[in-house]
Amino acid sequence: MDDNDSQLKGGYALEAHYDHLAAAFVRTLVEVHGAYRTSLGANAYYNGHKKEPTTRCALLFALRGRATFLFNGTRKAVLEPGKALLGGLGMTLEIETGPSGFEYVLIHYLPAENTQPVAFRRMTEVTELHADVDPQMLQMMDRMIGLAGVPGQLELLEKKTLFHLLLGRVLVAERNRQNRESLPMIEQAVDYIHRFYMEPLTLEQIAGSFGMKPKYFSYLFHKYTGISPMNYLIEYRMNRAQEMLQDPSSSVRDIAGCVGYTDAYYFSRLFKKRKGIAPNEVKSGVRGNSPS
Repeated sequence: MDDNDSQLKGGYALEAHYDHLAAAFVRTLVEVHGAYRTSLGANAYYNGHKKEPTTRCALLFALRGRATFLFNGTRKAVLEPGKALLGGLGMTLEIETGPSGFEYVLIHYLPAENTQPVAFRRMTEVTELHADVDPQMLQMMDRMIGLAGVPGQLELLEKKTLFHLLLGRVLVAERNRQNRESLPMIEQAVDYIHRFYMEPLTLEQIAGSFGMKPKYFSYLFHKYTGISPMNYLIEYRMNRAQEMLQDPSSSVRDIAGCVGYTDAYYFSRLFKKRKGIAPNEVKSGVRGNSPS
């Protein structure tokens, strides 16, 4: 079992890595179903899915009160404001509410049938997440609820868009929570790359600027951003180069130097590998679109 699967045993993931979840949803078609806002009474027990397993996944936001969700009779998840739940497909479910009851928003979804197995497991297992629901998120939830019974393709597109926006907000909040201690340093490192990308930077130089060993710095950087520091540097350089190539008066050699490469040929190969098109072809397209 590799690191990516170590949290996928038994259909539960206490804290699945936010980046793994994001990757699964980015690569997978998702069918978004109904959205509901529900209030449960105080000190109550609900067993509607105790004998019949759930048939859909859910993105659930706790709004008020407290409740314990029991999956398959063994896995407990205690939900209260500031927490969210993802997944839960094909599981029995029992709910016990606290003394003040429990109010939540529930959005049902299903991954496409041809989803890659590991991605499907990540998207359907029970995953606890942490996110405070702000007024903007509440507006998005209310809009989804309002669209629940409305027919039409544009409405369906809006519903899917809102679902992914809400999911993205939750995963960003989870990322920030998991990386609270290292977040300021990583943000500084990203800013450092943005300011000095035109210099011949090395991993050792960037890590040393923050008093860290390269290996541990790379680990923290990847944990927060989902990409290694050197790959981030290359992507940022290529994006800046693509902007510069829109200027017909700049040569490829000059642009290579402006983004940190003394060898224009190496830069051209790297650019084509990352962008799928050679720098000269970008410039030719720009010239072709220029007014005569």
